[in-house]
Amino acid sequence: MLLMRENYSETALRTQAPSVTVEPGSAGSIRVLRGQLLRITAQGDGAVASLFGFSLADPAVWLSVHHTRVFSNSYLLGSGMRLVNNRRRPMMVLGKDSVKRHDLLLPASTRAFLAGRGYQGEEGCLEAVKSELARLDMTVPKLPDPINLFMHVRLTRAGEILPEPNLTRAGDSITCRVVMDTQFIVSACNTGIEGNDRPAPLLLSVAENLHDFNAE
Repeated sequence: MLLMRENYSETALRTQAPSVTVEPGSAGSIRVLRGQLLRITAQGDGAVASLFGFSLADPAVWLSVHHTRVFSNSYLLGSGMRLVNNRRRPMMVLGKDSVKRHDLLLPASTRAFLAGRGYQGEEGCLEAVKSELARLDMTVPKLPDPINLFMHVRLTRAGEILPEPNLTRAGDSITCRVVMDTQFIVSACNTGIEGNDRPAPLLLSVAENLHDFNAE
């Protein structure tokens, strides 16, 4: 099964991070160890989760949407797909997915971008992620483009990226098996993309096995 843990030995005590709620207009973070499951749950209709990830061993290794597209030969994110880092090594595998609509093409929003589109005074995704990195006292060489979970867009044959109404509902989620110790940062900020521009809270949670989520 996609979410079954591969055999491996542990030499250190394993810890499990507590769940984190990410409020609209902000970013939150959660540590996930190799073999653990990461679940991201929409807690409001129309939620978008802009996902970033950095190796705990080396922050110069990050979750790369560009390498993921090339590695998978696809711009669509589907069950069983490996999400890889900038060294072309898997960081996580997508398992359960109740939405099946995600974006692997668009960059993160910024305050300037949002203001230019009429969203005055709203926090940009990049600024929120930088603030969370500073809170973590974590230095990274660059901020890559995110994986925009739950974002509804469509790529036409002519190469146009067309926004579509976000049909994500509260309670929808994705669950991934993480295969590298990773610090994940997730933004719940306004994307500035029509139909996907009503931020909603997100829940980040970690478990060793699927049935552990039911005990939350």
